Amino acid sequence: MKILLLGEYSNVHATLAEGLRGLGHHVTVISNGDFFKDYPRDIDVSRKPGKLGGILLLAKLYTLLPKMCGYDVVQLINPMFFELKAERLFWFYKWLRKHNKRVFLGAFGMDYYWVHECTYNKPLRYSDFNFGNEVRKDPEAVRYQEDWLGTAKERLNKYIAEDCDGIITGLYEYWACYHPVFKDKTTYIPFPIRMPASCSTERASKSKVVLFIGINRERSAYKGTDIMLRAAQDLHAHYAHRMKLNIAESVPFDEYRQMMEGSDAILDQLYAYTPSMNPLLAMSKGIICIGGGEPENYEIINETELRPIINVEPTYESVYHEVEQLVLHPERIPELKRQSVEYIKKHHDFMKVAMQYVDFWNR
Repeated sequence: MKILLLGEYSNVHATLAEGLRGLGHHVTVISNGDFFKDYPRDIDVSRKPGKLGGILLLAKLYTLLPKMCGYDVVQLINPMFFELKAERLFWFYKWLRKHNKRVFLGAFGMDYYWVHECTYNKPLRYSDFNFGNEVRKDPEAVRYQEDWLGTAKERLNKYIAEDCDGIITGLYEYWACYHPVFKDKTTYIPFPIRMPASCSTERASKSKVVLFIGINRERSAYKGTDIMLRAAQDLHAHYAHRMKLNIAESVPFDEYRQMMEGSDAILDQLYAYTPSMNPLLAMSKGIICIGGGEPENYEIINETELRPIINVEPTYESVYHEVEQLVLHPERIPELKRQSVEYIKKHHDFMKVAMQYVDFWNR
């Protein structure tokens, strides 16, 4: 098949493209590299700052139209698949729909259904927008609600979701928000991960447990990494003789990947049910994920034996306790590392995932 992947989120499309090419398909990735993360793409559509940047991007996209037609499959990473106002994206979506055979929507991150369902219907016990029946009021959550509810972005998301051929969700959380609304066209497919050439299931250091945390300055409170960092730093102050803490703050993907090497565990996304791309990549390297490993995560992939993720509740106390237990009982590390690698091979191998995508697209 001839496949066009538009947009990027945490290396999902770039990795999926590798798997699809390995299956013999012709794939083009057009994206901005997910901003500062700078993931690989075939055609760059990054936007320069300011109004002039928008004009230049719009002009570039018009020149690229001949390269965005004639595909068997077009997949959008998000309703906001280019860095333009939602009002302008209606035209581009309709053009893609008219000049290609099938168009699919990815539910991989921030969008209307994620914001609306978690704010009002609350299908999850906790999320980026709710703790039980209580709606979060921190500035970042409110900003996303104002951005997606009752706006052109909401109208765009609804239009695409209703019109497209299918919707692929990448985490259990997103499936829980989309599936009740679009039962007949929504599926869940795990994120694709390319296994490294080698990985270690041994402890990184015989003397200290090595922990790693990546911080995105713009989304730290929203994702709960501020709380995870504070717990880890407090533990380090108490157990400096037994643990080492490495911190990466808003760095490009290649640098981030290098900085996580040699870690025993990664702390990531306090409010998640399911590990996302960065902790999955870490797990493929034999690094334990401390974060989202709720029962629903295992149920949706029918996993009944492996339990590699150290699940935490969305509180400082839970993070502190779970990390402390790992530091005090490092003998657990080799088995959790082994299960982490096996888990990724079984459920997230990029070739297996690519085959699931092809199967869904063809159905």
